Amino acid sequence: MTSTPARQTHTKKSRAQKRASEESRRKPLASSRTRYACGLSVLTTDEPDANVFTQAVAAEAAAIDAGFALLFFSQSLVDAAALSDALKINAPALAYAGCSTAGEITPRGLEEGQILALLLPSASFSVASTMVDSLSSSGMDRITSEVGALRRSLQGRVGYERSNTTFALCFIDGLSYAEEAVTSAIHWGLDDIPLIGGSAGDDLKFETTRLISNGKVTSDSAIVVLITTEIPFHVFKTDNFVPTDEKLVVTASDPDHRTVSEFNATNAAEEYAASVGVIRQMLTPLSFASHPVVVKVGGEFYCRSIQKMHADGSLSFFCAIDDGVVLSIAQPKNMVESTRAALRDVEERLGGIDMILGFDCVLRRLDARNRQVFREISELYKVNNVIGFGTYGEQYRSMHLNQTFTGIAFGERQAAE
Repeated sequence: MTSTPARQTHTKKSRAQKRASEESRRKPLASSRTRYACGLSVLTTDEPDANVFTQAVAAEAAAIDAGFALLFFSQSLVDAAALSDALKINAPALAYAGCSTAGEITPRGLEEGQILALLLPSASFSVASTMVDSLSSSGMDRITSEVGALRRSLQGRVGYERSNTTFALCFIDGLSYAEEAVTSAIHWGLDDIPLIGGSAGDDLKFETTRLISNGKVTSDSAIVVLITTEIPFHVFKTDNFVPTDEKLVVTASDPDHRTVSEFNATNAAEEYAASVGVIRQMLTPLSFASHPVVVKVGGEFYCRSIQKMHADGSLSFFCAIDDGVVLSIAQPKNMVESTRAALRDVEERLGGIDMILGFDCVLRRLDARNRQVFREISELYKVNNVIGFGTYGEQYRSMHLNQTFTGIAFGERQAAE
């Protein structure tokens, strides 16, 4: 009789130990730190404690003398305001900019539910940034003027002789409906400085995205970051689709909200579904990712990706849309091979890739899952040291794009000396 409680206690301990063992096996690596030869350092975590993570960021910033950080984060893991407050407490001297995501790209490949910090050492990178608030009511001339002032400020600090070693990053509210106009305005203000970037996401909830910059937490805004460095770099983009002869003409739309109600004078969802060979009821985000539509601009085709279908059969887009626009149904190419070829070309141009800061459309991620090449793409990013996030749109020079990977690749420090 006296042995029964002991057996129960032993059984409870065994169950608890088994649960703990299972949880430890399921739990991914909580945090990591990776330093690259070009001097950049990356910290990641899947822990929701912003305080602990920003303490690690502060320690690493001190260790490599970083003056600026880029931060990309899942709102499902951490609140933007909590992250901003923790940075203010633990790293008050560190300037930073960043945004919420639709997935992250870490040293372990494609992941979700992470916070990522990319630290730029002051010895190799001179940085200036600005936040443009209230995009919905901002004149484009004001944005161009602010970017021009930022450019002149950085050039005054580092010297005009280094102006050809400068690039620009931009992060824009991915639900602002303003990316095309803002990207164009930023491009004009930059003169000949190359621009790349990504639209902030919110884990495919399509509710609210957040941008953070030096204590500010906003939506309906954009951040421009100018960076001058002697580390060799190359700005590039890649996609994996080719146009077909199947055409969709926008015959009824709401340009302000990027919504199309009719293609070819027929309900938009019905016509799109018929064009890709499915029924309307079968349309999902995977359908839109697997069967993109493209528009021809200046002799090149650019994706105009569909975001979602509404109950009335209208379709919301990630990019600007208007009556009369002629879209072509596109046929995806092999994503793995086209991405590998693009990265090989970048490697040849740079004489070797040290790491890549990349902005990858969330629809590419969905399409990779749908075509069962997610692991291959993730491994390709891992072996090429790609760091970045999943976007609601990409910026490349003067264009706002969809279903594209835009990136800036860095060579090793020695190659710049």
